[in-house]
Amino acid sequence: MCQLLGMNCNVPTDICFSFSGFQARGGATDVHADGWGIAFFEQRGARLFLDPQPSARSPIAELVARYPIRSQNVIAHIRKATQGTVRLENTHPFMRELWGRYWIFAHNGNLLDFSPKLDGSFLPVGDTDSERAFCWLLQEFRRSFGEAPVAPAALFDRLRELTLILAAHGECNFLLSNGDCLFAHASTRLSYIVRQAPFAEAHLKDQDLTVDFREVTTEKDRVAVIATQPLTDNEAWTEMPPGSLWRFHDGTVVGHCPTQPGPARR
Repeated sequence: MCQLLGMNCNVPTDICFSFSGFQARGGATDVHADGWGIAFFEQRGARLFLDPQPSARSPIAELVARYPIRSQNVIAHIRKATQGTVRLENTHPFMRELWGRYWIFAHNGNLLDFSPKLDGSFLPVGDTDSERAFCWLLQEFRRSFGEAPVAPAALFDRLRELTLILAAHGECNFLLSNGDCLFAHASTRLSYIVRQAPFAEAHLKDQDLTVDFREVTTEKDRVAVIATQPLTDNEAWTEMPPGSLWRFHDGTVVGHCPTQPGPARR
């Protein structure tokens, strides 16, 4: 089972503390040793770091853990391969352009017999079910809404409909962002925490590392962190119910709904 990490904030924030614990799960404290990647949105741009080597032993991961890149939306992934060989082109997260914006996607799960017809507007480079699903999602967004971006609420509703189709093929935990908001689907397991004033200390599960957020934040800061499994052992994380889709904006939850047949709610 792969591991996901996301961050959504109201001000540009670095992810060094959370990534230090997450990095250890890629071959040190856990078995996810088939590559890793992380993407940072910076205004309309995006920095993407990928490495097919285990994150626990990757010099690039060490750089990321020590280099305070500030972003309002971050998606990271450490891989345990199910479909697709262990190669750079199969390493998450994946990036494509739609409506003049970069989109980033990372997936944890296994989509069986998922072979949608792709019209050529978005095509996978590697051979993973994850990249194929990402290309299909963006294709269906464009088919539904045309060449112009739509309101986040309408996009969220359409994403729920598409997620129902994906989830019918198996485990489908994913993170998706266009740099404005961050979408998270909990098919089986995802948790989140919103850090805001009054801030306190946090201690990582996977490394003996503590940070006092009172020393590195302001009272107006708000940061949401999403992870497959909680990264700290002294904070109260919220477990997302299996079969739920979430939207984060400016460091807080702004919508969620079940990904099961029936009416959606926001």
